[in-house]
Amino acid sequence: MPHARPGETAVTISDERVFPVLLSGGAGVRLWPLSREDSPKQLIRLMEGRTLFQQAVLRATDSDLFAPVMVIAGADHRFMVAAQLQEAGGVNARIVLEPMGRNTAPAVALAALLVAEVAPDRLLLLMPADHLISDVAAFRATVRSAVPAARRGLVTLFGIQPNEPATGYGYIRLGDPVPDAGCARNVAAFVEKPDRTKAEDYLASGNYLWNSGIVLATAATLLRQFSAHAPDLTAPVRAALSGATRDADFVRLDADAYASCRSISFDHAVLERGDGVAVVPASFGWRDVGSWASLWEASEHDADGNAVIGNVIAEATKASYLRSEGPLVATLGVEGLVVVATKDVVLVAAKGRDQEIRGVVERLRMRRDGDA
Repeated sequence: MPHARPGETAVTISDERVFPVLLSGGAGVRLWPLSREDSPKQLIRLMEGRTLFQQAVLRATDSDLFAPVMVIAGADHRFMVAAQLQEAGGVNARIVLEPMGRNTAPAVALAALLVAEVAPDRLLLLMPADHLISDVAAFRATVRSAVPAARRGLVTLFGIQPNEPATGYGYIRLGDPVPDAGCARNVAAFVEKPDRTKAEDYLASGNYLWNSGIVLATAATLLRQFSAHAPDLTAPVRAALSGATRDADFVRLDADAYASCRSISFDHAVLERGDGVAVVPASFGWRDVGSWASLWEASEHDADGNAVIGNVIAEATKASYLRSEGPLVATLGVEGLVVVATKDVVLVAAKGRDQEIRGVVERLRMRRDGDA
């Protein structure tokens, strides 16, 4: 692990605090055109106040529970990340830069290897940097409740208590209780995003939780899981770390070594393939703000159910998300739309089809690259 920077207290092996790791490498293409490769959703102000990234950092600044934050982010976002840490109150964080995106599995392996250099038995809290959590006290209490299961060598997930038959989240089917681990349950199965009928059945059964993607485990546990289920990932990550350059602000991975990593999510590479995975139920006001419809749900609404941001006039308009970053947007006699205007793009979509925006972005990428 890099040496402590000026003003940073070096972490010792006797320090039992949890290492919070923010995974901030995603681009958030389903929130295009506001979220783009050079300005991903976690680093832009989607709502009033702080960005999702800043909120995530501040959730992990309880010095009694957490060690200094580690941020794993894209190299192209390094200055935005550093600036937002300063805006959040000068939070001291270790920033590790990925030269290119390789999904979450290599990033998790990277964090585990860095922490294992200090102490393999230290706990890591792996958190996507683009989630919305409204009850910080409950979040920290859930972290504490997950420690006994994680200390037993289990990869411990945070499963959100569902309050609706959502079809946009993956689900976790609960197994038997974990002995001597409080409310933790073994994971019986992971279930991909269901259709509406299945989601209603899951909700009625009371035996399913939403998969938040938040994980608590020791570095040693994570590395054992990689060794068992994705052994090809750790060698190039080790090589990228071995060839890294480290300065006062950033750890810069060796690009050639990291490029050889397979691009795959941690869920698909490890969690869904093995045993030794537990889940603790969580209720802390969690939302994965991954689409315009989910952002509409999380926003304040006017009397007609519209979320209105920026230079917008809405007449006889209902249940819509209307946003302008510049030009005037005017709507009349419509319902259930997403209308987002930036300086160079206007998106108009049915709110119920906003998950398909990824395909629009892919077509634009192909056009840019001359493939269509």
